[in-house]
Amino acid sequence: MAETPTIGLILAGGLARRMGGGDKALKPLAGRPILAHVIERLRGQCDDLLLNANGDPARLAEFGLPIVADTVPDFAGPLAGVLAGLDWVAEHRPQTEWLLSVAADTPFIPEDLAARLHRARATAGTPLACAASGGQQHHAIGLWPVALRENLRQALAAGERRLGRWTQTHGVAVAEWPAAAFDPFFNVNTLEDLAEAERLAATI
Repeated sequence: MAETPTIGLILAGGLARRMGGGDKALKPLAGRPILAHVIERLRGQCDDLLLNANGDPARLAEFGLPIVADTVPDFAGPLAGVLAGLDWVAEHRPQTEWLLSVAADTPFIPEDLAARLHRARATAGTPLACAASGGQQHHAIGLWPVALRENLRQALAAGERRLGRWTQTHGVAVAEWPAAAFDPFFNVNTLEDLAEAERLAATI
């Protein structure tokens, strides 16, 4: 559990165009849905978990998590999912100040993700933090203060869709993970990626 109370948000609101549509998070990996791997790795790091998903929520009912849909229309991207999560926290966990977002297609997220992101933003004195590996920042995998939700709402209403650009306006710390053996933020976008994830799952 994170030392700082934190709600985990799994972003599953994408369209999965590169896998022919549908829910890539429900594709099987090592005998379980990709999403089940993400939940398992994130659950011990957060006080509660949410799913951001659009469409019929019944298809995800088996995971037993609250499901929040985007309130910004036309699939506005992960920023809209983050806003939906921040709104849920403000309504249902008003004493909690932090949301940790991860992508639903990253089955190998590190089990020290929350702790290291909190440490990074506290050290840097910034309100936001995101993960990085192999020299690449992963803006959708990060910490978001509930205090910035109205600012984010205004930015989305003004047409902002890029996570990195919005976070930079407020200050974002970066926590880096090594990617030599394997990238802990490997994400499954294609069927080829899914085959590689099967190979990785057998070795981790």
